[in-house]
Amino acid sequence: MASRVFATAIRTAARASIARPALARPMVAAVSRVAAKPIVASQVRGMKTLNFGGTEETVYERADVPKDKLLETFKNDTIAVLGYGPQGRGQALNLRDNGVNVIIGQREGKTYQQAIDEGWVPGKNLFPVLDAVEKGTVVMNLLSDAFQTEIWPQMKPLLTPGKTLYFSHGFSIVYKDQTKIEVPEGVDVILVAPKGSGFTVRRLFQEGRGINSSFAVYKDASGHAKERTVALGIGIGSGYMYETTFEKEVYSDLFGERGVLMGAIQGLFQAQYEVLRANGHSPSEAFNETVEEATQSLYPLIGERGMDWMYSNCSTTAMRGALDWWKPFHDASKPVFEQLYQSVRDGSETARSLDRNSRPDYREKLEEELKEIRESEIWRTGKTVRQLRPENAGQN
Repeated sequence: MASRVFATAIRTAARASIARPALARPMVAAVSRVAAKPIVASQVRGMKTLNFGGTEETVYERADVPKDKLLETFKNDTIAVLGYGPQGRGQALNLRDNGVNVIIGQREGKTYQQAIDEGWVPGKNLFPVLDAVEKGTVVMNLLSDAFQTEIWPQMKPLLTPGKTLYFSHGFSIVYKDQTKIEVPEGVDVILVAPKGSGFTVRRLFQEGRGINSSFAVYKDASGHAKERTVALGIGIGSGYMYETTFEKEVYSDLFGERGVLMGAIQGLFQAQYEVLRANGHSPSEAFNETVEEATQSLYPLIGERGMDWMYSNCSTTAMRGALDWWKPFHDASKPVFEQLYQSVRDGSETARSLDRNSRPDYREKLEEELKEIRESEIWRTGKTVRQLRPENAGQN
């Protein structure tokens, strides 16, 4: 079906461009893969109130914080990024490229060496974690949730009045009964949460694009916390930002990761693949009809213009089947999602995460679980299928 989808999409887009040259959907034109020269819309728009499915929301875009304003906002600051993991690395490099004064706080080891390889200099802008906390005026706490809890007793005395404590996840603050993280007085507490991995934060920035992010202010001791939060969000590479709360951010984030974004999608892929294999389909056919067509052909269409756009660019047979079956899948899965949300809200997910990720052998245990997925037939098949993509010819 993938070839039909692609061909139909091209034909539909071509007809639309001929029939409606002045089509009043600039947002679509800006992101469509069909457009020859996509417009980076966030470069030319600013703060505005938009209608999201019937609800008015205010969004902030890159134009709200041009580079000179960003540098002026933080001209007297030292931004200390704690942790050079995926988020720490992406955000720190983007801030550095934007001209902001950034230092890194990182334990020695493999990641510490990566920081050195990418231009951070020990004793100049690369320090042990607590040294960076002491030197920083804006402390971006991007350590793992478990390590944030572990190091907090040593960190807290270094967060003196006038400093800003920044998070990219509301976990430590919202579940403070478990993490024991109580912020001292006189400190701004803010959040910018990119809606994607640190790798994506960096890649989109390098491409001149930007990732969507939420932001929140938990404590405004300075009276300027919101303004500085929006500026930091643009500085780390956000394309547009919407306001939330620490609580709503952590609930939606934990829920989404365990749901459609990561956990549920693996479960659905695995279940469909297993049914196809049990009914005599080859690994190649089962993988293509489960994963490859989804990720390479259909999901990009959803990203461009939505689910109905993807449906309308498939055959009528495919559309009929999808329209008949989405509601049974909805009805079957919604109770699981409701159970998951309650598990997030009551702190059960937090307790499990802190317990498992605080154990001395947590990295080894995580690797065992990842290995189980990696070495399953579906993903071993996927490795072979990816090698057969024309753009991967000759690569291992």
